[in-house]
Amino acid sequence: MRALPALLLPAFVAAQVPEPAPALRVVTDEAEAVLAILAARQQGKQPTEAQWQALFASQGYRRLKERERAMKRPFDDPSFKAFVQSTDLLNGASALRETLGRWCSVDLQASARKVSAYLPGGASIRATVYFVIKPRTNSFVFDLDKDPAVFMYLDPTVRPEKLENTVAHELHHVGLQGVLNRRTKWKGGSGAPVEAARTYLGAFGEGFAMLAAAGGPDMHPHAASAEAERARWDRDMARFPSDLRAVDAFLLDVASGRLGPEAAQEKAIATFWGEAQGAWYTVGYRMAVLIEKTFGRARLLACMEDLAWLLPTYNEAARLSNPKGDPLPLWSEALLSALQGETAPEGVANP
Repeated sequence: MRALPALLLPAFVAAQVPEPAPALRVVTDEAEAVLAILAARQQGKQPTEAQWQALFASQGYRRLKERERAMKRPFDDPSFKAFVQSTDLLNGASALRETLGRWCSVDLQASARKVSAYLPGGASIRATVYFVIKPRTNSFVFDLDKDPAVFMYLDPTVRPEKLENTVAHELHHVGLQGVLNRRTKWKGGSGAPVEAARTYLGAFGEGFAMLAAAGGPDMHPHAASAEAERARWDRDMARFPSDLRAVDAFLLDVASGRLGPEAAQEKAIATFWGEAQGAWYTVGYRMAVLIEKTFGRARLLACMEDLAWLLPTYNEAARLSNPKGDPLPLWSEALLSALQGETAPEGVANP
């Protein structure tokens, strides 16, 4: 997922509020409508107008159209109809049908319960998961503030365990966004550049989601992935020191106003998404793991509750661990000063 949360978190809520039970729906109507059309084509028949209308009226299709248009991408019924009528899609119909059957047997409620352990008290997971057949092969979340949706591209190469991991990752975003939306403005500092830099801290939610989907700091976050994907992650993790320093410089440039308007910020931030999972994922994950292993999960959840304490808490953990091995990089004092927040909650170091 590459959408940045629009808001930061409120001050840490000490009371442990029970997590509501996940409210998760899986909707497959778009994929089923496409497969019905492909089945007719496999039999040498022309799809009926009723079949096309069933596709265009399906909930999955309507929300997919809504999302693509929100992203300013071209999306219309005639173009999608041409995609469904393509030879390539027809040739893959049997594999798509088998994949949908396998995916429907996966317990995605278990995914929601797993990541709930990595959300602050009171956070809820309410979402609709759509299995969809579409031209673009990406999976993503949409409309997290109003009607959270997780779109999963129906991919025959994705095994059920990888599906479970990916959905868990996206569901953590859903739950964390609800926490982000509870917050009030971060006290301290002033001006739009500082607020922009604080907002970008939400991108480290990608790293939080990697840890939550893995199920713990001792599980490889790509245990369910293909070997090549796991190897790429390991290579990217090896760049942690240089990536942390690069993100530090970016955030400081934003906070100081040196980077200029939002367009320039977006161009610079694109480098941290990487080939698939760049520095927002790897640096965020490494920080989250170190904080949990050093101080316990409750301290990590406190940082999710108020991102003001994420960077200074990581620095504290890094200083404690440095005598035990190679020194870990620290967030600069200049950046921490620029992001200065309110008085620290109990058990969290004041930046």
